[in-house]
Amino acid sequence: MTEQLQKPEYRVESVAVLFARCDSNYKDLPGCDVWDIERDATRWPGGVPVVAHPPCRAWGRLRHFSNPRPGEKELALWAVDQVRQFGGVLEHPSASTLWPAAGLPAPGKRDAWGGWTLPVHQNWWGHRAEKCTLLYIVGCEPSDIPALPLVLGEASHVVQSRKRAGSRPHISKSEREHTPPAFAKWLFDLAAKCSIPHERAIVQ
Repeated sequence: MTEQLQKPEYRVESVAVLFARCDSNYKDLPGCDVWDIERDATRWPGGVPVVAHPPCRAWGRLRHFSNPRPGEKELALWAVDQVRQFGGVLEHPSASTLWPAAGLPAPGKRDAWGGWTLPVHQNWWGHRAEKCTLLYIVGCEPSDIPALPLVLGEASHVVQSRKRAGSRPHISKSEREHTPPAFAKWLFDLAAKCSIPHERAIVQ
């Protein structure tokens, strides 16, 4: 009888986190090479999978009222290129216009890099608001991602620009920008599973 060989799980020991806050929860995770505004993510040399959190205000639902810094909007396009070259995951709000602008696939579709999109809610990982989020993933199949901690029911808070009478309380600007610790760990574990063909990982 022919013995069936089981494919070993691929996992790297280091992940680059691009565009993190200076007080990011990722800085508490072993194996995270965290690039905040002081380090300047665009100077990252490449070489390992990434978790990318590029600025989203120029791409989001309220983009017409935002005042991004010069060149800020283009950082998201640069981040897409890093995920496609080195593997990993990019996170943006569910209403982000980055998806059509960068040719990112709709949920259930694939792009030329094998990338796919996963919609999630951050309250699954302890966020006080539902915070609907899109993840663009390259290098990890849907069947291989870490287990999703699905949470049913209504979140205690909401993400909105104004508080309406009778509505749930809204979260602060800091909460909108922070990645919950459990979500940060899940994204790290996801990126650590990502692998791409060697020839695509060569730094240009």
